[in-house]
Amino acid sequence: MKSNEDLKKEIEQLRKMVSKTKQKKQQLDQANAKLQDEVDSLWAMMDEMTASDIKNWSHIIDKLEKDTIVKALMVSKEKAEA
Repeated sequence: MKSNEDLKKEIEQLRKMVSKTKQKKQQLDQANAKLQDEVDSLWAMMDEMTASDIKNWSHIIDKLEKDTIVKALMVSKEKAEA
């Protein structure tokens, strides 16, 4: 059986370990909060880029549709004149 002095030393060591663990947890919580903020910012940028891409591609598709219609009409007109 351990003596009171041994138990007191062991308790003190455990308290130090708990204190270090709490400090480490606090550091990790801060790092996690910072990383979460960065992730949120990246998702916001991705959302903006996606919206921009949709807008840009829609414009290109509209132009292609118009060009296709114009070419089809030109072919039809050439056939009608021939």
